[in-house]
Parts: sequence; structure tokens; C-alpha cells
Amino acid sequence: MTKGNLRSKMNLLTVLGLLGCLIFIAYGLQTRIFYSESALQQFLARFGPWAPILFIVFQAVQVIVPILPGGIGCLAGVLIFGPLLGFAYNYIGICLGSICAFLIAKRYGTPIVRSMFPPKLYRKYVAWTETNNNFDKMFTIAIFLPVAPDDFLCYLAGTTKMTLQKFTAVILFGKPMAIALYSFGLSLVFQNIVALLQR
Repeated sequence: MTKGNLRSKMNLLTVLGLLGCLIFIAYGLQTRIFYSESALQQFLARFGPWAPILFIVFQAVQVIVPILPGGIGCLAGVLIFGPLLGFAYNYIGICLGSICAFLIAKRYGTPIVRSMFPPKLYRKYVAWTETNNNFDKMFTIAIFLPVAPDDFLCYLAGTTKMTLQKFTAVILFGKPMAIALYSFGLSLVFQNIVALLQR
């Protein structure tokens, strides 16, 4: 499969993923699961004990195959499971997915990164890898910030000399703040939108 074909398929998956999210949001508003505790409990009961596991897997996969903006998954976690459990499941899933992305890049190298992400994004950050002493520091700072392209940077880190142990430590300690900002910030925005729609 050529780089162009893979990127086109990922773009299609992104569109389908966003469409699926919109459908789920419409369903949630219609069934009131986003602002009714009893309705939410009934929704989760359909999946039984598998609900958290399925969500964690979803979050991990969306890092490995980045077809959705990370904030959407974080918002979904908080809306579906509540603030504390939602944050925990987001954190576990994203950390697992980040480590998998790093290992995939370690195995397949630069070609897999260039085939999955736009050339403009690759060119913007590849200069960080030219001086390995600087990359580790810049990567760490970027992971702590909620605006960096974390999925891409996890793959890019896998093409450097960074060790799995150091990468894992950065992810485990750097992700909580960004995930919390996404989870609770977007949840607050969403709740305000829902409140306006109910008027």
C-alpha cells in the first residue's frame, strides 16, 4: 500500500469517525444519557462489565490509528462514565495506545510515520530528531501541553534513540494534566451547550 493510499484511507476513517461521534451525541441528547444519571446507568448496563474495557480499548486504538481528535474521546469518557472514572479510563487507554504507537515506530521506523501523517506535520517536527539531546526535552514539554499533536509525537519518538523506559515515564507523568484539561474543559463546554439547548 502506498503512502498516499494509506493517508486517503485514514482521512476517510476520520470523516466516518466524526460522523459516528455526531450520531452518538444526537442519540445521547435524545435519550438524555448525558444529563440523566438513571438513563446513563441503563445505557451502561447493556454492556455490563465490558463497558470500561471496551472504552479503554477504543481510546488505545484511536491513538494507534489517529482517526479522531483526542479531545473527543476524552469528552466521551467523562460523559459516559462520569468525571473520575472517565478520567481514569481515558488515562489508561491513552497511555497504552501511546506506548503501542512508540513500539510500532521502533519496529517499522520513519516510513510508517511518514505514511500515516501529513507531510507538513512531519516536516514541522522532524527537526526535533536531528539533535537527540534536544528531542527528549522538547518531547517531554510537548506531552505536558494539551495542544501538541501527541499521537504523532509518540510515533516520532519511536524513530529516535529514546528508550521505552524513558518514553513510558514521560507519558505516565505527562499525560494526566493534558487529559484532565481536555476531559473537564470540554465537558464543561458541552454541559453549557446542552443547557442552552434545553431552554
